[in-house]
Amino acid sequence: MNPILVVDDNEQIVDILSQYIKKEGWPMLAARTGEEALDLFDAAGPSLILLDIMLPGIDGLEVCRRIRATNTKIGIIML
Repeated sequence: MNPILVVDDNEQIVDILSQYIKKEGWPMLAARTGEEALDLFDAAGPSLILLDIMLPGIDGLEVCRRIRATNTKIGIIML
């Protein structure tokens, strides 16, 4: 089972989502910046991405564009 990637710079949101994801038995990774999200996407091949729009550095919309350029099938939920 591939992990769910949570991308948000707000620690409280990451913690809340983490609790729900882990309770359902899914592995989870967290990224705090767009750059970190892209690195984890390449390394881990997540099943789903929960992506904040307002991120430091590369924003969520650009992260989404870059992921979609290489993978059109992964689910991305914008927060």
